[in-house]
Amino acid sequence: MAFAPGHPHHARMSHLIVHGGTPLRGRITPSANKNAVLPVLCATLLTREPVRLHRVPDITDVRRILELFRQMGSTVEMDVAAGTLLVQHPLPADLDAGPPTLPEAMRSGILLVPGLLARFGAARIAGDVKGCTLGAREIDPHVDVFQCFGAQVERTPAEVWLQAPRPLHACDHWTDYASVTTTENFVLCAALARGTSTLTNAASEPHVQEFCQFMQLLGARITGVGTSCLTIEGVAALGGGEFTFTEDFHEVTTYLALGAITGGQVRVRNSQPRHFPLIDRTFARFGVQVRHDDGWSWTDPAAGPLKVQPPFTPNMLPKVEAAPWPYLPVDLLPIFVALGVRAEGSMLFWNKVYDGALGWTSELSKFGAHVFQSDPHRVVTFGGRPLHPAEVESPYIIRVAIALLMVAASTPGRSVIRHADPVRRAHPRFAENLVGLGAAVAWGQGEP
Repeated sequence: MAFAPGHPHHARMSHLIVHGGTPLRGRITPSANKNAVLPVLCATLLTREPVRLHRVPDITDVRRILELFRQMGSTVEMDVAAGTLLVQHPLPADLDAGPPTLPEAMRSGILLVPGLLARFGAARIAGDVKGCTLGAREIDPHVDVFQCFGAQVERTPAEVWLQAPRPLHACDHWTDYASVTTTENFVLCAALARGTSTLTNAASEPHVQEFCQFMQLLGARITGVGTSCLTIEGVAALGGGEFTFTEDFHEVTTYLALGAITGGQVRVRNSQPRHFPLIDRTFARFGVQVRHDDGWSWTDPAAGPLKVQPPFTPNMLPKVEAAPWPYLPVDLLPIFVALGVRAEGSMLFWNKVYDGALGWTSELSKFGAHVFQSDPHRVVTFGGRPLHPAEVESPYIIRVAIALLMVAASTPGRSVIRHADPVRRAHPRFAENLVGLGAAVAWGQGEP
């Protein structure tokens, strides 16, 4: 029995039960990218005008932010079925009450700080703002940005307290790492700052570009979108507007990979194939050919079974390297590790961003897979071996839970992905969508 979100038993339905071995086929329209939706929601705090958003996914982090908006007295009208949201933030009725505390359970909560500074002149972070368990994820780069714009930051045993003048003053900043959320926080601060700000070593992922396009819709003056250098000319006020999110390229890739690993074919709505050349070449390393036409993407089953393509350089392992965009995104690396387990041949996977983010690969051995972790950043798969169903544990990493499900879906028999809840943070109706493609998968407790 499945329970709807909000039902008292829903939170306990944290395991995915999979009866694998069925090729997945059909058409699917992915949801929007949560990493575009969440900063856009945070950006609405910078304007008093109404903002209407379309294709807003019904996911955990969206619900958390909207609940915070309601607590602040904002207008929030969400049509979950249609994916349409109207939000408007009036001036705070009680400035003496101070800013609300940021939600601790999601990394993107740090993106609320610029809006709170703009509205209250202050913000506070209690405990630790965290997301997926991807190793150490510090907030210091964000603090550097806030201080650059003139904020004063004080740490107490219980919280981090920020105060800033209104408006902020413009600044030039060079990040030591092309961080997505640090880049977005810089843009949020610079949009209403007095003067012109420049960010060097900015992140340029598709969801950062989508976020910047939304900011431009509201009236932000941003140049350099899609490059590593952003220039933002501050304005006195931002307006309202209407914005429709595009498909999540992570989810597009996920469904393409699910079709390929199960020996089927899933056609995925994809209006942004321009972001896919490197992703397509990565699929090709496993013998998977991706096609794009008329707003749809799919894999070609005529290419035959999964097989690692040997490199031209002799005596070297073929490899998949993941790093900040325009590299292959690290969030997609687990998807390709799952393909590596199934494909005949050996492949080296290199996560150049997070320490310890590959520790989960030991769970693959429960399926009978042969995977060797050479250090905290690199693993080698020795694929093409017979696999069997298994019960495995997922860490709190969205795409890892999906990668484990991919292996289970390609393996005949009953498997259980325990603690797969992080999937709900990014992919609404994920299990239901898979059922529509022919999978036998459901949320449950994991008991026989």
